[in-house]
Amino acid sequence: RTLSTSDDVEDRETEKGRLEEAYEKCDRDLDQLIVQHYTELTTAIRTYQSITERITNSRNKIKQVKENLLSCKMLLHCKRDELRKLWIEGIEHKHVLNLLDEIENIKQVPQKLEQCMASKRYLNATDMLVSAVDSLEGPLLQVEGLSDLRLELHSKKMNMHLVLIDELHRHLYIKSTSRVGQRTKEKGRISSLVKDASPVALMDVTNLSTPRKFLETSQFSTPGSSSVRETSLLEIKEDTELDPEENSTVFMGILIKGLAKLKKIPETVKAIQDRLEQELKQIVKRSTTQVADNGYQRGENLSQENQPR
Repeated sequence: RTLSTSDDVEDRETEKGRLEEAYEKCDRDLDQLIVQHYTELTTAIRTYQSITERITNSRNKIKQVKENLLSCKMLLHCKRDELRKLWIEGIEHKHVLNLLDEIENIKQVPQKLEQCMASKRYLNATDMLVSAVDSLEGPLLQVEGLSDLRLELHSKKMNMHLVLIDELHRHLYIKSTSRVGQRTKEKGRISSLVKDASPVALMDVTNLSTPRKFLETSQFSTPGSSSVRETSLLEIKEDTELDPEENSTVFMGILIKGLAKLKKIPETVKAIQDRLEQELKQIVKRSTTQVADNGYQRGENLSQENQPR
């Protein structure tokens, strides 16, 4: 800019010489400064180079870390899906194993049912049968291999209440009255041993455990008698170690509980009403026969005792 603003060539040459001299002086001063500060300059350049290299390496490492993080994220997504799939498969296998165990248990139901019926464990048999039929008509409904077993158990469930009703009638009318006859025979034997020639004593039936004494007399007059009956029936349990027919009252409670589980109480009430007259007539007939036999036997004993021998 200084050379271009010169007036003539001479001034331009003068200015050019002055500038060249200033440039040379600047170069000399720079060379001197470089010579004087060579060590510091070299150290600064090397430090700058190392800093630059570190920054570049750090950038490359950060880039690599980002790539690794993205890769890990994708892998974790894949692992999560795989783990979820394995978890679902585990639940399915567990459910299948439970179904197989249930099928295995249900296959043994007919045999166990026969054993319970033979030993007159009717409450266990009813629970087992109702549970098996519910399973076969519920979770195992789609299992085609169990169709025959399903029909068999369903048929047994439909006919189970008939057996229970027959047992209930046997205890209501036959077993409860047979104890009276046994007492009469025992009294007859005792009287014949002591040679009691007095007329036959009246039978004491006040202490007999009849079905009506299943509840206490006071329970019939109380307003909460129905709740008491329900509670007593719910508390009845089947003892596998004792004879099921030892306590006739408890056994009839077990039969009623089994009929309730089969939902056959209306049919039971109807059957009892239908057979009531017939069964009572049978009681009268059996009692008449027992009284006649006992009287005849007593007469025979008295006639023999009156012989001279």
